[in-house]
Amino acid sequence: METIMQRTLPLIAAQARPRLIGEPVSAFADEVKAALAVQPHSKLIVFPELHLFADTEPDQQRTEMLQASAEPLDGPRVKELKQLAKDLNIWLVPGSVCERGPEGQLFNTQLVLSPEGELAGYYRKVFPWRPFEPYDPGDRFTTVDLAGIGRVGLNICYDAWFPEVSRQLAWMGAEVILNVVKTTTPDRRQELVLAKANAIVNQVFVVSVNCAGPSGKGQSIIVDPEGNTLAEAPDDAPVLLTAELDLAAVERVRTHGTENLNRPWSQFRDGEDAVELPVYQGRISPATWAPQTFNA
Repeated sequence: METIMQRTLPLIAAQARPRLIGEPVSAFADEVKAALAVQPHSKLIVFPELHLFADTEPDQQRTEMLQASAEPLDGPRVKELKQLAKDLNIWLVPGSVCERGPEGQLFNTQLVLSPEGELAGYYRKVFPWRPFEPYDPGDRFTTVDLAGIGRVGLNICYDAWFPEVSRQLAWMGAEVILNVVKTTTPDRRQELVLAKANAIVNQVFVVSVNCAGPSGKGQSIIVDPEGNTLAEAPDDAPVLLTAELDLAAVERVRTHGTENLNRPWSQFRDGEDAVELPVYQGRISPATWAPQTFNA
């Protein structure tokens, strides 16, 4: 009988109030340290979308303030965040940042910082929430390998409404989708459905962490590859959700099926014709349908 590698990812999803633009990173460092004290063996801590970019209390997300705060990824803010991850020896997702692009664009960019103090990966939000957000769209999807643990896919708020995003990340080998969120509107109710649906149809973990009130609607959630809730926030109060994700569950569910039944990644048989997808000018090909795998 084949042995499936056991890999565990202890993490913290911090449903927290946004921090004001211009606050020193040292203040955020204290927040991260306090979170780590709750589950000291955590390997990953994830904060909500634009956690460091509130302009008022409650946050108005004014375009001029966001534009003024944007820095390139080699700017001082990211350098300090890299050092923080190194000092604490953790994988850190400080939410997303306002990035000044190489041609002056304003990107909403999710960061993954490594325990070695490196920018391990970044993702520019492909689907800004239009017409309400001022950001330029990114043009590619991103996964990041957490060395010796597994592969995570990056995902920001409204991206979750487009099933193509989660499907692409799963196909790229993501075992966990990190959906950082800043939802201040009543549609958080629908987002909870989407978190479960994206987990179920792609057989991946989904971590959807929203900001706390009074700005955000909270209700952060961590979902397993069969759509079961592992942890959730009942309301918008600040809270730290903790979980230990058994990443081998992804392979188990895909091998044996959701509820030991459904195996969508094994749908096609060798030699079957491709299914044309005219809306994408592409196709689903049985030869390339299987997701990539993480090699520790």
